[in-house]
Amino acid sequence: MIIEPGHMTIAGWRDLRDGTPATLDPATAPRIAESAAAVTRILAQHTPVYGINTGFGKLASVRIDDADLTALQRNIVLSHAAGVGEPMPVPIARLMMGLKLASLARGASGVRPATVALLEAMLHQHLVPVVPAQGSVGASGDLAPLAHMTAAMIGVGEIFVKGERRPAEAALAAAGLAPIELGPKEGLALLNGTQFSCAYALHALIEAERLYRSALVTGILSTEAAKGSDAPFDARIHELRGHKGQIETAAALRELMEGSAIRASHRVDDLRVQDPYCLRCQPQVMGAVLDLLRQAATTLAIEANGVSDNPLIFAETDEALSGGNFHAEPVAFAADMIALALCEIGSLSERRIAMLVDPALSGLPAFLTPEPGLNSGFMIPQVTAAALVSENKQRAMPASVDSIPTSANQEDHVSMAAHGARRLEAMAANVDAILGIELLAGAQGCDFHAGLASSAPIEAVRGRLRAAVPTLRGDRHMAPDMEAAIALVRSGALVAALDLPGLAP
Repeated sequence: MIIEPGHMTIAGWRDLRDGTPATLDPATAPRIAESAAAVTRILAQHTPVYGINTGFGKLASVRIDDADLTALQRNIVLSHAAGVGEPMPVPIARLMMGLKLASLARGASGVRPATVALLEAMLHQHLVPVVPAQGSVGASGDLAPLAHMTAAMIGVGEIFVKGERRPAEAALAAAGLAPIELGPKEGLALLNGTQFSCAYALHALIEAERLYRSALVTGILSTEAAKGSDAPFDARIHELRGHKGQIETAAALRELMEGSAIRASHRVDDLRVQDPYCLRCQPQVMGAVLDLLRQAATTLAIEANGVSDNPLIFAETDEALSGGNFHAEPVAFAADMIALALCEIGSLSERRIAMLVDPALSGLPAFLTPEPGLNSGFMIPQVTAAALVSENKQRAMPASVDSIPTSANQEDHVSMAAHGARRLEAMAANVDAILGIELLAGAQGCDFHAGLASSAPIEAVRGRLRAAVPTLRGDRHMAPDMEAAIALVRSGALVAALDLPGLAP
């Protein structure tokens, strides 16, 4: 794939995350070279310019001699590589590298072509720096994690090579690359920026789209198991309210139920007047989720294509303007929106599971087992789903409302975007598990309607599940069944062949 700075799509970032070999658009070369030349011209003016010939943060008033400029850039990398915790997952770290590469290639960062070329080569050859995932507050850039990324470029730290951690200098050498000596402004340009936070948020956004779609499928499976009505999905209801996500979600749910013999079996003489909210209000809840994810996608698409380091170099006037594009408040807000969406997808799913195991609500045998009492059936999988929902509720507290001063109060308001985005990975994994449990429960419920088939797409989903997990006829070791169902959800196989709404309106 070609990385086109300023014009990348969410789908393009997904492909890069997933390992598609990437190179930078050659048309960016003149802009990169001119930006670096502007730094040289600015230095020749012999005036103090933040980050080029001064200290950093609270030390910005300290003037640095020309002879020490190379050491200044190396020092900022080594001193700022102070992250802790487990390394970033390789796909997300790879996405971070691509985001940084695209930002530098906009030609506003003053980085030399050779430095950009090394980052591009590392990305292309799947040399991914080992980056501890904790240590950024999401302002003044994601300094610590990006410093670890940059340290690998100067031969310090470690690099993942085919899943193994190797010393950075040795890994570069084995790939025919050499560590770089950073020039003026380059260390700061590489460290400043929101690419760590943005990578985690983009990753979560992509996963949330898959989970939204998967929840439509498991939701209809549960609706069929409970012999719920498709009347609440009638287009006329949703057109009157007007929300785009709700309208599209209702249409998708109608299509998923179309042709169901289970639905047809209870159109006449069904004594129930209304279904529980977890069935009836799926368009309203999941439609709102879709609208929220699309808002987050708009913000993150802009951020991913922008320039967020400091100072910014304007080559046409030889100016270095110091601002605050490194402040990740937009990413923090987007991450909070994704957290809310993930929380609600899981919450509604768990309510459907709880409804199915309750015979008073579902009309099915207690806990979805043919012999309740002797067998516990789905009693504890529902408890597990409830536990995961509560974990996600605790994690869904907005991170963006938190702030803590850093750098001797020079950086006195921070976004917490890094934390806000990083927590999303665990939240998405919880939703994978909740939907996996609902997949099992919904299929088990439909099995009690022997002789009646659901719609073609839902029967295809049941078939995929039953190829791995047989019907539960008596208690057995539940964990392997759950692992298989969760893997099916996580793989995207539930929705791969379906035309369902997503981030693109």
